[in-house]
Amino acid sequence: MTPISCDLLVVGAGIVGLAHAYQAAKRGLRVVVVERDAMCIGASIRNFGFVTVTGQKAGPSWARARRSRDIWAELAPLAGIEVLHQGLWLRAERPAAHAVLEAFMRTEMGEHCALLSPAEAAQRHPALQTDGLQSVLYSPHELRVESRSAIPLLTRWLAEHLGVQFRFGETVQSVQTPVVETSRAQYRAERVVVCTNAELHGLFAPQWTPHNIRLCQLQMLRVRPQPGFQLQGSVMGDLSLVRYEGYCELPEAAPLRAQLQREEAACLQHGIHLIVVQSADGTLVVGDSHHYGPVLPPFALEEVDQLILRQLRAALHLTQAEVTERWVGTYPSSATEPCVVLAPDAQTRLVTVTSGTGASTAFGLAEEVFAPW
Repeated sequence: MTPISCDLLVVGAGIVGLAHAYQAAKRGLRVVVVERDAMCIGASIRNFGFVTVTGQKAGPSWARARRSRDIWAELAPLAGIEVLHQGLWLRAERPAAHAVLEAFMRTEMGEHCALLSPAEAAQRHPALQTDGLQSVLYSPHELRVESRSAIPLLTRWLAEHLGVQFRFGETVQSVQTPVVETSRAQYRAERVVVCTNAELHGLFAPQWTPHNIRLCQLQMLRVRPQPGFQLQGSVMGDLSLVRYEGYCELPEAAPLRAQLQREEAACLQHGIHLIVVQSADGTLVVGDSHHYGPVLPPFALEEVDQLILRQLRAALHLTQAEVTERWVGTYPSSATEPCVVLAPDAQTRLVTVTSGTGASTAFGLAEEVFAPW
């Protein structure tokens, strides 16, 4: 069997793998992407398509998200990917939540954001439920694409315009750079990047072990609102302020967490915080929850769905909320590291995002990987 030669072989065709393929191809490298499934069906298409900047952990993660957002904005029109809406509206229901937002606005991450009164928010975004609110944070930084179509469109564009070769339906069995063995072929690659969502018991399992990576499983819904309903951007709420590190690491978040533990114990138990985005057909993608472990059963809980839907109905002016689709997603998670980049040898990199922010940070992360390499 004659080996197939390339400059870079990427293992995994999710967003992290595609981001590395893009960075390599635009540098003029011959790139091959090997994916075990016949198409991308993992976390990269089971998310919101919400490229989140505001609320990311201060420092490198926030900067990485800003850079990734910029690259998404550049690539989307080239690849025929529609940016469905932009911006974030975060509703503060409790005085303690408003205090967190005030503190956030004093950080550099609050630049170009606005803290609106309920009346101002209602005027600018009529779909928001603003009765009894303390304030609404508006951020212009976010954008939203439809992951299910964006990932295939980006894949096709990389192949047609940058010459990236995709090999779907091949399982990588061994990586000993420069030699890579798959279930269908042998490759000789000058460099290899493994982007397989940190398979805990797969390739390079011993290298992942010291990083205490576990799996996180989430539940999400597609909801059909009443005809004519329109979001002006993505919507979040109080529970997000004790989950996203850009908010929850502020000292002002402690009183809010204590209050939510009293008032929203069930939501915190299931790791629920509200995110709502809208698709081109008018439906809403709504979530999500977070359950952790070394392995997780693939069964969605009705209790969790109902808690998410309760948050949805409290956040928006909905007269109809018909659930049309339900699904679960799984991604690697670390309590201490937003991403892990390992170098088992000079020509091999292992890369995974361990914070559920692949869509938001992968492009920036890939730039960082290639910068010194």
